[in-house]
Amino acid sequence: MIRVQGQRYELLEDFRNGWSEEAFKERYSEVLNKYDYVVGDWGHEQLRMRGFFENDRKKVPHDFKIGTLEDYLLEYCNFGCAYFVLKKVRQEQKEEAQEETKESLT
Repeated sequence: MIRVQGQRYELLEDFRNGWSEEAFKERYSEVLNKYDYVVGDWGHEQLRMRGFFENDRKKVPHDFKIGTLEDYLLEYCNFGCAYFVLKKVRQEQKEEAQEETKESLT
């Protein structure tokens, strides 16, 4: 679990060791708080981050849905670059995880 600016994230994918918690926290901006996913990619030793929404979100441009991640990586990132994908952990997900932990302890 990764925590930054009051948000919690779960690491879903770490391609070619693209994940760096220190770099993520340094580059994180509050503008990313509104997204369901944060994708970070490396180019020229610089971390670039972009937010995506869940696919079922209405009134969100198609390019900003997580289903277009492959297109984004192919079109806007250096070929074969290291990257990571984080998913925001929502309050109800946190509560479910806590309940599961309690049940497994009893």
